[in-house]
Amino acid sequence: MRLFVMLSRVPWPLEKGDKLRAYHQIRELAKKHEVVLCCVNDSPVDPNARKELESIVSRLEIFQLNKWSIRWNLGQAFFSHQPYQVRYFFQQKIARKIDRLIHEVKPDHIYCQLIRVAEYVKNHHHIPKTIDYMDAFSKGMERRIRTSSVFFRPIVRSEHKRLLAYENVVFEYFEHKTIISEQDKNLIYHASRKEIQVIPNGVDVDFFYPRESKKTTDVVFVGNMNYVPNIHAACYLVKDIFPELRKNKPDCHIRISGATPATEVKALAGKQVEITGWVADIRDAYASARVFVAPMQIGTGLQNKLLEAMAMGIPCVTSPLANNALAAVHQTHLLVANNTGEFVRHICYLLEHPKEAEAMAKRGRQFIRERYDWENTTKALDLLLQQNGKSSGLQNYTG
Repeated sequence: MRLFVMLSRVPWPLEKGDKLRAYHQIRELAKKHEVVLCCVNDSPVDPNARKELESIVSRLEIFQLNKWSIRWNLGQAFFSHQPYQVRYFFQQKIARKIDRLIHEVKPDHIYCQLIRVAEYVKNHHHIPKTIDYMDAFSKGMERRIRTSSVFFRPIVRSEHKRLLAYENVVFEYFEHKTIISEQDKNLIYHASRKEIQVIPNGVDVDFFYPRESKKTTDVVFVGNMNYVPNIHAACYLVKDIFPELRKNKPDCHIRISGATPATEVKALAGKQVEITGWVADIRDAYASARVFVAPMQIGTGLQNKLLEAMAMGIPCVTSPLANNALAAVHQTHLLVANNTGEFVRHICYLLEHPKEAEAMAKRGRQFIRERYDWENTTKALDLLLQQNGKSSGLQNYTG
């Protein structure tokens, strides 16, 4: 089968969740199918990206977004009903090039990751299409409303409403729909949301494996540190959890690692709080810690950071929001904290009971190996892409 994959970013390097999901799915699909990869891009392309991706796919096309067009589109978005992020990624000149590319390669199926780029492919009615919502973007945006500044709150509230409408309308243009978790599926407010198939993320357990390493920090948090839910989690960890933790563990040390830390994250640095920024091998950050903490309070989706930490055999503490997508068992695979006090107690317990922490970490790794493997999760996607179902009909959308 010839598969046309449409992405909103070049999926290399793997420093963002959508890139990680796209890269591993493409790598697995390319073992059986001819993959034409099409990416729009708004930032400089990594020097190694093209070589890495061309070793996997049969053809790679990257279309660079024009910065002035982005600004113009965002200005125009104020007067439309489309989500700002859809307008951000769509440019008519690129759309014409993608149309010509699709007509040239004549794919058997179009796989579109994220609603951000659905406009580029939705009207190719003669080709079966699948859209990967990945996360329930509208709910993620709704959760940001209360944490946004007074200036940005009306924009965030408007974007939530636009995303909610667009997620429903774009549903009708695609024969198949996928999403990362059952939790996110239930947050797509479409009458036929039962049609959405859950395709979870995976983890490369041969890459993320337990390693002997000197523990140089007590607690670590990892992620793209320019992403709002991660910024919020890092601030919550340092400003709320850490002061209470120090009452029991005055010498406790926290490390926060990940690409492009925002100003708010950099400001958290202190004598006992280390902000490392980009780490060449993220496994070093995980392996350096006695406990991994993912105190997610906003956002959606399955947290890759939890999959990776558990795969490396690091005892983990997380929030119900993050674990609802993961579906791990509290006190068996990890510990789930409902509030600041519980985060402190769980972290202290794991630090004070290394044998129990190690046993829990082993069970957590086994859980990940059995449930979250890229080869197995992508098999379900492969079967879906090979079905040529019929669309349920189009709704008019004049955003």
